[in-house]
Amino acid sequence: MSELPMIPAARPLIGEEERAAVDRVLRSGMVAQGPEVAAFEEEFARVLVGGRECVAVNSGTSGLHLGLLAAGVGPGDEVIVPSFTFAATANAVALTGARPVFADIELDTFCLDPASVEAAVSPATVGVMPVHLYGHPADVEALGAVCARHGLALFEDAAQAHGATVGGRPVGTFGTFGMFSLYPTKNMTSGEGGMVSCADPGLARRVRLLRNQGMEAQYRNEVIGLNNRMTDIHAAIGRVQLTKVWGWTQQRRENAAWLDANLSGVVTPVVRAGCEHVYHQYTVRLEGASAAERDEVVAVLREEHRVGCGVYYPVPNHELVSLARFAPEQELPVTAKAAAEVFSLPVHPSLGEGDLERIVAAVGAVTGAGA
Repeated sequence: MSELPMIPAARPLIGEEERAAVDRVLRSGMVAQGPEVAAFEEEFARVLVGGRECVAVNSGTSGLHLGLLAAGVGPGDEVIVPSFTFAATANAVALTGARPVFADIELDTFCLDPASVEAAVSPATVGVMPVHLYGHPADVEALGAVCARHGLALFEDAAQAHGATVGGRPVGTFGTFGMFSLYPTKNMTSGEGGMVSCADPGLARRVRLLRNQGMEAQYRNEVIGLNNRMTDIHAAIGRVQLTKVWGWTQQRRENAAWLDANLSGVVTPVVRAGCEHVYHQYTVRLEGASAAERDEVVAVLREEHRVGCGVYYPVPNHELVSLARFAPEQELPVTAKAAAEVFSLPVHPSLGEGDLERIVAAVGAVTGAGA
């Protein structure tokens, strides 16, 4: 085993300000959903989604689930989603009683291919839910055009894309709703949680009802709801992180630019014209590799060079035991290629110059490009 210290694949940045915020809430005695949550919703809306009304929930998956329910998605409906993403996207559709329908991706951005989406539209289709994967925006303009032609809703899974933009407009503002995850490894965190940006006040009110047992006023339940509330403890952490996220994002972009300029032996991330990437993950490809070959490279990077890296996502959703029934014998060739070839290198803002140099040297050595 190498004596080198491990460069972690991700590193949540929790400081004294976050600890002080938690202590403030604990001293207040108001720890469930309260004034901190309300303030976090307002601040998140202003800082990241151009003032669009936001509703805080206890996880990103809850945000997707409640957003879909609030939009009226349910049994008998179909929502088109990518298979190359975390399972929460399709899970949220299935949890409403609707059917997730899987479409292929574009290899350069790893996001939904509008042509594949259009081919998947059926009479039962009610919406399309792209994922702004790894922090790069999906092609919301082309996907929006598909939706307009077929009378469909656009829903945004922006779990990994806080602050990403298309034509200067932030993701989470193009669809009926957008969902941002606040899990510890995301570009900002509340410890755990999610935020739903809503296109109109009616939708926002329905999400608020659904997260709180179906009631706005205590014991006046209007709909059957869930307990998906965010605590004031989590919101207090999120409020502090929100003051730092733009600085961290700029550092991620600088780290990514350095890797772009110096890496060899792999296909580096693409940024589509007019888009701003926020590099939740810096995902590269081993062009032409099998999954086994990619996995061997990842293992050597971790074990011999002590470079933490991840594979997101080695098993496409439509091949998972939990979701395969929705896509019997479906073939998604670009998804299959990406699942075999991708791995993600550290890009987080706590990397130093020496870390970046080690990453580049390790990738070059393992792929043979540094010889």
